[in-house]
Amino acid sequence: MTMMNAVRHEIWATDANVALTLTGTLEGYISQFSYAGPRFGFLLMTIFGAIGLVLVTIGVYSVLAYITTRRTQEIGIRMALGAKGSDVLGMVIRMGLRLVGIGVGLGLIASVAIGRVIATQLWGVSAYDPWTLTCVPAVLLITGLLACWLPARRAANVDPLVALRYE
Repeated sequence: MTMMNAVRHEIWATDANVALTLTGTLEGYISQFSYAGPRFGFLLMTIFGAIGLVLVTIGVYSVLAYITTRRTQEIGIRMALGAKGSDVLGMVIRMGLRLVGIGVGLGLIASVAIGRVIATQLWGVSAYDPWTLTCVPAVLLITGLLACWLPARRAANVDPLVALRYE
């Protein structure tokens, strides 16, 4: 910074009315903006990933709610024959997590298969990064579990008499 102070002093000695606002070295200026493109790309990928996660959650919830609604009479018969709410809750959650598990499994297989192709576009992380290959499926499974919870809870609270009169 001593060189910058000397440059400022010389400029003000020449003309005291010059306003120096953005002073710095060319190296500092370039390093400040050299990552702007990749940062913007990272931000876009994060936003699109979050939107995708929300859409997947809504999709899993919708499919499970539809299947549960279609099986209301069956659930009512099960509960009339002695199934507990926790049994029905587990049945619906297992059904939903089976769908999510298949999707996560296929996604892991695809990510390993595509790993070599995208390896050149990754900075400081391997295409087969163990943290990524464990954390992303865990987030997807937890999100899938949350998406399954509401239809499962609704199915567990079905009144057998109402369900049997349904059709």
